[in-house]
Amino acid sequence: MRRTLPLALLLFGLLGSACAQQTPTITVRSNLVEVPALVTTKKGEVIFALKPSDFRLTDDGIPQRISLVSDTDSQPLAMAIVVETGGDGAAHLADYQGLGAILDSVVGAEEHRVALIAFDSVPHLIVPFTGTTDAVSAALDRLQSGNAGASILDAVAFAVRLLNQQPPNYRRELLLISETVDQGSYTTPTEALRLISDTNTTMYTFAFSSTRSGVAHEAGKFNDPNPGPAHGCFSRDYENDPNDEAEYKGHYPKQVLDCISQLAPPLRLAAMAFLAAHGAIRHDTAKTIAHLAGGEFFHFGNAKSLQKDLIQVSHDVPNFYVFSFTPSDPTPGLHALHLTLIDRPQLRLTARTEYWIDRAGS
Repeated sequence: MRRTLPLALLLFGLLGSACAQQTPTITVRSNLVEVPALVTTKKGEVIFALKPSDFRLTDDGIPQRISLVSDTDSQPLAMAIVVETGGDGAAHLADYQGLGAILDSVVGAEEHRVALIAFDSVPHLIVPFTGTTDAVSAALDRLQSGNAGASILDAVAFAVRLLNQQPPNYRRELLLISETVDQGSYTTPTEALRLISDTNTTMYTFAFSSTRSGVAHEAGKFNDPNPGPAHGCFSRDYENDPNDEAEYKGHYPKQVLDCISQLAPPLRLAAMAFLAAHGAIRHDTAKTIAHLAGGEFFHFGNAKSLQKDLIQVSHDVPNFYVFSFTPSDPTPGLHALHLTLIDRPQLRLTARTEYWIDRAGS
């Protein structure tokens, strides 16, 4: 015990310091936390007849009392459409064409404002917020290829800042069409996701595969060549030992998490949210942003599959549940959310997974 306790305290201190510097999470600036969720059958059919009593929500493992926010789809909508024209996106410009009728379906009949942002190494405002999709559709049909950059997080940050300028009674959505992995953004994961949280923006991401060697370079940043002392949890070489668990291969942060949880179990929930988000936001940018924000992720390969995915979103958006709760323990820092269905194993649930509470006055 005399040796274990100081080590656990040291790990707690290190985790707290790391979270304060670079945690890519969702910031909450009020006492009310919203949790968007989508319920489907295993065949993909949307279920929207459930009640709050059919769900269970925990915040850092503590059960919370939730309420259903009604009529969210009748609110005015501000939507930013963000498309990659640089990098690998140059080969997909034709996929963005002919989307006019589908975009009308995604936006819906309620009052709306839509903007178009294209990006390569920097974001470009192509169409400022307008009350129809006509100008956006026309601009999508004539986009030109950009440079070799693919700064996804910079583009997302730029779009969210524009959404911040829209009337406060508008719900906010962001459609991102890009490759899977960020290439060269100056915006940090923390900055990007805090901007998203400040506007309560739901994100739907559509990604084609990143093919460049830069993907391996980005993913390699999360592999620590010095895993720890010999004969300890951190020293196990999951990459090269065929007898060890496959789930750890390529996921050193998960190995760190489980080692920490063995030494200091109470840290597990906060550590899980921190490490998973920090590693994933660079390793699988588009998918991670959608999941953290409570939206949906789609992988597409051509114009036909992109159109199919957009139509799916147009069907799903009106059927999202939006739950709200007041945290019973509003401790500043990282909070791990876990929303589950009660006694409905045949259904699938997608929901926001974490949020961040700032310190008072920050």
